[in-house]
Amino acid sequence: MEQYKKEFIEFMVDCQVLRFGDFVTKSGRKTPFFINTGFYRTGEQLRKLGQYYATAIKENFGLDFDILFGPAYKGIPLSVTTSVALSEKYGVNVGYCSNRKEVKDHGDTGILLGSPLSEDSRVVIIEDVTTSGKSIRETMPILKEQGVKNIIGLCVSVNRMERGTGDKGALEEVGDTYGIKTTAIVTMEEVVSHLYNKPYKGKIIIDDEIKARIDKYYEEYGIK
Repeated sequence: MEQYKKEFIEFMVDCQVLRFGDFVTKSGRKTPFFINTGFYRTGEQLRKLGQYYATAIKENFGLDFDILFGPAYKGIPLSVTTSVALSEKYGVNVGYCSNRKEVKDHGDTGILLGSPLSEDSRVVIIEDVTTSGKSIRETMPILKEQGVKNIIGLCVSVNRMERGTGDKGALEEVGDTYGIKTTAIVTMEEVVSHLYNKPYKGKIIIDDEIKARIDKYYEEYGIK
């Protein structure tokens, strides 16, 4: 596993973004683990988060694109901090763009924030976590309405490795549906591999009991 992936997993633990217990996902699944990117709350945390996204984007998509599109609401800070990180780490100047939940009819009108989109825009979509793929299916029509034809790919922070509407993983299903490449900074398989029965800062994050619950969850919702 690449070093930046190991560091990112530990970063999620430090920020309390990655948690284990009893939770319910947006898609209604009861889950023993939860990734809440809303817990990235400080300038330092957001700066580091943008750097991890920037690294994953470069490694998987390269740097030949124009716009980072982050769906509202959590995608807004993600697109901003990652565009800054791409400039600082790699010297590339990409725009950020996000949608509003409601169309604004005064001042800076329209449904978009940030850089304008057109049919010539080369776009990378940046999201927090894909569980069932529902959120990205709400995003694609927005991009189509703006005439975007060239979507380079989708990058999320964690691939939960769960089924979408069929037997394929939600992230893979999204890629197949829209003909785009998809990737994540890390997968849950990598998270478990790095943390299971291995002390981090004097504590076991994933012990046998939690591992058994994760395995049971994937028996029901995991990729076949």
